[in-house]
Amino acid sequence: MTSRAFAKENDAERARLASFVAKAPDTVLARQISGGWTVAGVLGHLAFWDQRIVELIEKWEREGVPPPRYQDADIDWINDAAKPFLLAVPPRTAADLTIAIAEKADRLVAALTDAMLEKNKAAGSPINVDRAEHRREHLRELEPLLR
Repeated sequence: MTSRAFAKENDAERARLASFVAKAPDTVLARQISGGWTVAGVLGHLAFWDQRIVELIEKWEREGVPPPRYQDADIDWINDAAKPFLLAVPPRTAADLTIAIAEKADRLVAALTDAMLEKNKAAGSPINVDRAEHRREHLRELEPLLR
């Protein structure tokens, strides 16, 4: 049986993310931070990458073929290309959407069968089932802004 420890970590970091969103006033969500991002823009960035997972899993379920692995070199230009759109989303909308998408991504990842998890691993893990890692990375940056 394949380890499912990732599901518990995903749930914990999603709860931490939801707590941040619930506590963050709109002024914090709209705050500019490094690299020209806003807090809400970073939350939208998390939602974008979780939505990618949702789309990949749903496509895999429809077509029966695991997705190809993305190239690590593509991450920066993808983030840069998405940034203007993410910054255009109203801050509270971005924050709420982040939680809704995280919930769906975590639900779909947790529902992957052992066979799918093994196929995903064999394909180079194009579906990163550890959603917690990315959330944790950005929450370390964002949570101090509530103090």
